[in-house]
Amino acid sequence: MTFISQANFLLSYFMKNPERDIPHQEIVDWATKEYKKRFDRVLRDPDRAIRKLSQSGYLIKVSKGIYKYDPEYIVNRQLEDFSLADRKAILERDGYKCVVCGAGRESGIDLHVDHIKPKDLGGRATLSNGQTLCAKHNFRKKNYKQTETGKKMFITLRNAALETGDAATVKFCEDILATFDKHNVNGHIEWK
Repeated sequence: MTFISQANFLLSYFMKNPERDIPHQEIVDWATKEYKKRFDRVLRDPDRAIRKLSQSGYLIKVSKGIYKYDPEYIVNRQLEDFSLADRKAILERDGYKCVVCGAGRESGIDLHVDHIKPKDLGGRATLSNGQTLCAKHNFRKKNYKQTETGKKMFITLRNAALETGDAATVKFCEDILATFDKHNVNGHIEWK
């Protein structure tokens, strides 16, 4: 019996369901049952395989726990990394300085060209989706995505409170959002 890699096995399900937002649990339940039936083996760590497919550009992470296969996206996935010319243009546009803290090459800082909307969420390699970040802020963005979720949650709550005239909740949210700004956390998300 021929075995296929777990990643290819999982990808086959997405390929049979193109352009459909598939919840994580649906694919894991199907894959666990079907892999055992076909190969009489346990499917090990499907979560990691799904994440790897997304990070490698084979799946689009629509939102937390929701993935999608888009054949056109796969065909064009090589376009997702910035070309050398685009990297240079973004660095020049941003003055060879981190857009968050202003640190630059003259300070001996390592600069990165970053996707504002991450690749694994469908962000494209365009000049408008690129920004210059120092290593510290790029690391923070990649490893603390929950701060983006938190900031967006307080923006949503503030907007709802504005609509209902709840001044106390508006003030509470604005104080928290001002703290995000004070510490240069997720400055790319506008709230004012």
